[in-house]
Amino acid sequence: MTQSPAIFETIKEHLRDHNVVLYMKGTAQMPLCGFSATVVQILKKFEVSFQDFNVLQDEELRQGIKEFSDWPTIPQLYIKGEFIGGCDIVRDMFKTGEFKELLKEKGIPFNDPIS
Repeated sequence: MTQSPAIFETIKEHLRDHNVVLYMKGTAQMPLCGFSATVVQILKKFEVSFQDFNVLQDEELRQGIKEFSDWPTIPQLYIKGEFIGGCDIVRDMFKTGEFKELLKEKGIPFNDPIS
């Protein structure tokens, strides 16, 4: 099902207005799937300020973000408008230290939980 161009404009607006955006199932305060919860935990470990969008409340957004990124699953993390990945990618980047390096590279304020 192809989405209307309006949802892509909404997504672009989200990415313009916020440095770190997480499209997820549920909210940062109450994730409704383990994969979304994992990404939230990683962001919170680094004390990264982020905007969450609950795709379960908006079917057009849920489908639209999958088409926008050409990525079939939720959650989806964006930093400075760039699609980073889903749970497995973010978790792997966290384990290898790549996530911290990405935050530095993108100029995102964070606290290093490991130092």
